[in-house]
Amino acid sequence: MLARIRSAAVLGIDAYPVDVEVDISSGLPSFSTVGLPHGAVREGRERVSAALTNAGYTFPLKRITVNLAPADIRKNGSGLDLPIAVGLLVASEQLPGAGIDGEVIVGEVGLEGSLRAVRGVLSMALAARAAGCRGILVPHDNLPEAAVVEGLEVRGARTLGQVCGHLAGREPLPQARVDPGALMAERRRDEVDFADVRAQGAAKRALEVAAAGGHNLLMIGPPGSGKTMLARRLPTILPSMSLDEALETTKIHSVAGTLAAGQSLCTARPFRAPHHTISDAGLIGGGSTPRPGEVSLAHGGVLFLDELPEFRRNVLEVLRQPLEDGVVTLSRAAVALTYPARFMLAAAMNPCACGYYGDPRHGCRCAPLEVERYRSRVSGPLLDRIDIHLEVPAVACRDLTPRPDEESSAVMRARVERARVLQRERFTGRSGVYANAHMTARDLRRYCATSPEVERLLRDAVNRLGLSARAYHRVLKIARTIADLDEAAQVSVPHVSEAIQYRSLDRKPAGV
Repeated sequence: MLARIRSAAVLGIDAYPVDVEVDISSGLPSFSTVGLPHGAVREGRERVSAALTNAGYTFPLKRITVNLAPADIRKNGSGLDLPIAVGLLVASEQLPGAGIDGEVIVGEVGLEGSLRAVRGVLSMALAARAAGCRGILVPHDNLPEAAVVEGLEVRGARTLGQVCGHLAGREPLPQARVDPGALMAERRRDEVDFADVRAQGAAKRALEVAAAGGHNLLMIGPPGSGKTMLARRLPTILPSMSLDEALETTKIHSVAGTLAAGQSLCTARPFRAPHHTISDAGLIGGGSTPRPGEVSLAHGGVLFLDELPEFRRNVLEVLRQPLEDGVVTLSRAAVALTYPARFMLAAAMNPCACGYYGDPRHGCRCAPLEVERYRSRVSGPLLDRIDIHLEVPAVACRDLTPRPDEESSAVMRARVERARVLQRERFTGRSGVYANAHMTARDLRRYCATSPEVERLLRDAVNRLGLSARAYHRVLKIARTIADLDEAAQVSVPHVSEAIQYRSLDRKPAGV
């Protein structure tokens, strides 16, 4: 007898429908899985066999063929265990087939018949809705993330027996419902706040500009100046996520397996801080079975690279594409996968190898050539893609005393959100452009019209600092953001002057 169960599998961060066809025929006992199954899928036959027996069902001792259609796409993961088990029960007439119409089934089975969570369930639920299916049945631990998909009957089960009882109509499983709007309305209370940062008014201003325009940022300062402290507070002043942003971010974390247990949506912007020993595949994504890297896990949030020159050169250079395009494309012999990677880069480095170049309180032990060699570990093309170069000086002891007038993250975030509203209105109808940092050359001509005074200032900056064409455009983008924070319609000389100050690495250190 032949049974057909609807399921889904993940490719990249999206899912596609999979038809699990199970045929049981006379012949010597065998179990064959076809349709390009990968390791975890092939091993599923052992899990399914033990689960059926331990759950009180009979495993058919006949010739069993399982086809996973479409057969030209490689399937990976353990999410096809449950549909294969249900298909075996239907094909062996231990379970009626009428109850499975229009229902997508995914899940991993344990040897005793329990159901375990799988990755990418949110993507599978979205794919099921897009395919016009009535509902989806998932392991109970995956229920919160699947339930955010509206217009779909979402049910969860803890055991194979509960699944069979539901499909047979004996014990229907209740539908799960989650209100995405309510989840988005609840802003998580931040554990850190800019009010904790003493002094560093110029640095706070630069981070506010970066957050308002989505600009990449590099902080240069001696050890203990507060670079990491500032970077960890950057997400607290970013605007709240929209539902579409939250869904896309949640899909990435679900596929990567980093979604917290019981979490429905990623409503807080991510903050990722990988160690400098990370590999290029860990940062950008990849592996024998491609998975999202840190740049994709930071999508919609902040990627913080501390001690930037300590990262291997080849690791840093792979950042060029995501910084420029907002996506990562991983090409393999059989498939090319594209992961979203629209993040804010916040990086930090010391001014020299010993860390105290230019610090008036500590003598620098580095020769001028050593300073140049240390800074050259970060290539010029990568620096060009970082909009703001910020010098963070050490904080004097007298400035460490708490002050009541330190601005909180909430106050700064309110200004950032007002600037982002202006940008969203400006870029209405533009695909992939929602902040000033994403403007193209055509956008710069349209939205950053300059007066003759501004043009003269920009020419002087290019001639004196040796700015590249890309750096010139970065200055204009930053100036446009500063004007938005001032709610000014046109970019003026003060805006451009402040923007030029944020290109400190375009000026060589004295004596180098």
